[in-house]
Amino acid sequence: MSEGEAARPKPRVDIEYCNVCNSKPQCLELAALIREQIPEAEVVCRTGRRGSFEVQINDTLVHSKLGSLAFPRYEEVVQNVRNARDGLPVAKVAEQPITDCVLQ
Repeated sequence: MSEGEAARPKPRVDIEYCNVCNSKPQCLELAALIREQIPEAEVVCRTGRRGSFEVQINDTLVHSKLGSLAFPRYEEVVQNVRNARDGLPVAKVAEQPITDCVLQ
């Protein structure tokens, strides 16, 4: 590990998901993708509010399902984690369409 890598802060990703909506699998999928591409990232999945899938990187909210009614684009979340690792700013991520939701 180089001196620059040692000095970099480990990015922390907090993902709040809704257990009632059964979005734990999406949380685990996103967490695995982040860990695979950025092994030094600390990723925490936790049960939260009804309807939630909130993603924070180093305490900055980058996605809110409560606000957008959609899941984030995972590749944009991963890029934001890279940015945080590299000392760059993080930004809101685009939403991916929900295709398996049926209103009754």
